[in-house]
Amino acid sequence: MGSLGSRFQSPSQGLEEAAEGASTSRKHNCECKKRKRNAQCDCDSEQEEDDALLDTPRRKKLKSTSRYIYQTLFLNGENSDIRISALGQEWNLHKVYLCQSGYFSSMFSGSWKESNMMEINLEIPDQNIDTEALQVVFGSLYRDDVLIKPSRVVSILAAACMLQLDGLIQQCGETMKENISAKTVCGYYACSSIYGLDSVMKKCLEWLLNNLMTHQNVDLMKELGAEVMEQLIQSSDLFVMQVEMDVYTALKKWMFVQLNPSWDGPIKQLLADADAWLCKRRTDLCEKEPFLNTDEGAPFRSVFKYVRLQYIINDLASARILERDNILPPDWLTSVYKNQWFAMLRTEFDNDNGPQEANKEEFELSSMRCGRKLTKDGDYCWRWTGFNFGFDLLVTYTNRFIVFKRNTLSQPCGGAVSLQPRRHLAYRLRLASFDSRGKLVCSRSTGYQLLTLEKDQEYVVMNLDSRLLSFPLYVCCNFLYTSPQSDNRPDSSEQESTARIVS
Repeated sequence: MGSLGSRFQSPSQGLEEAAEGASTSRKHNCECKKRKRNAQCDCDSEQEEDDALLDTPRRKKLKSTSRYIYQTLFLNGENSDIRISALGQEWNLHKVYLCQSGYFSSMFSGSWKESNMMEINLEIPDQNIDTEALQVVFGSLYRDDVLIKPSRVVSILAAACMLQLDGLIQQCGETMKENISAKTVCGYYACSSIYGLDSVMKKCLEWLLNNLMTHQNVDLMKELGAEVMEQLIQSSDLFVMQVEMDVYTALKKWMFVQLNPSWDGPIKQLLADADAWLCKRRTDLCEKEPFLNTDEGAPFRSVFKYVRLQYIINDLASARILERDNILPPDWLTSVYKNQWFAMLRTEFDNDNGPQEANKEEFELSSMRCGRKLTKDGDYCWRWTGFNFGFDLLVTYTNRFIVFKRNTLSQPCGGAVSLQPRRHLAYRLRLASFDSRGKLVCSRSTGYQLLTLEKDQEYVVMNLDSRLLSFPLYVCCNFLYTSPQSDNRPDSSEQESTARIVS
């Protein structure tokens, strides 16, 4: 055993060691202070780390207030002060939450008899509203976010509009705009028209303008009403594939399935069956009256009148089909033939070399609409059929450039070609690619442009960024080859002058 002296320190010894420790500490602090001028002290670093740990929040997953409110107050109905009945179902709710709705806020704050009632029976006049939609809408008053299924959005929108919930109405609109497809576009357009969602209506029309002809669909044709189709056919933004004759053909198929909704064949068979139906009808009824003049065809007149017939009769094969079908009234065609004849004479004898001044209104109303599908990247060169007053325009896609060329001598042409030194045209070229639901993936447009081309001159219309290209690529063009004329009929003085020269 050691002595007691070896186990205990004397007071003086302890003081000495304490003093020594204090001296060492002062020395250390002194050295730290010196080092602070040049570098950070390790002691301070450790202190800062400790402070940082104390200031760092620690997350612990707790049941959120919103979830608690939704479960306890809405689903369980605890402390309810009002009962709402509708469509055979009851909800135990709370006035303070219901007042977020403009409908209930007016009911409770005004002089209505319901303001003091504990039970209210809601009359639901809108057939789009069901109990599931009411469950979602009432529940939205008790939570921060609402999940809206695209298949349920119309019913939820109807309920939200009835209860005047602006935030939920806006969310329904965004859900519809994100989920437009061939299956939903007609339903979404109809309900947005009923409930006043103009932005959704506009989005649906844009989708239809892009997809009506690029992705033809039998079920969509059956759903499209005459009012919507009329808006599409008259628009210069319609994404036409091939030429205007294809717009007429699409309308013929649409009219057939509207009158024969039980038809259930493939899209490739639709035109043949529509032609056979028209032929059988003419034969069986011995009818010489144009179809649009009959009672059965009258509802479609307003749509067919927007077909730009001047770009159909400029092709012989297409003009013969119009005569064979006997859908259009003869006076429609007579006026178009007359106007086109005068336009051709102006080009030939009156030095009408094409539009030289911007006239967007005329361009929107009467420009030629045509298009082409490029299935994959490569080299393409084409022209659209029809006589365009001697302006033979070749379109080339190569090395991600789109080029217009006015052909006069360098390439063969099946019709007469103008040899005037310069020709003018107005044009707009658009490119687009779509996903499987018809939603735009990428798009480009030149906007409205005026162009002058000399004989065999080429012009680069668009230079494409390869990073933005996605195939198949759809090309749509609008052209105006002649100057707009308000009246194609010569006046009496012109007739007398011409007569004197001839005599």
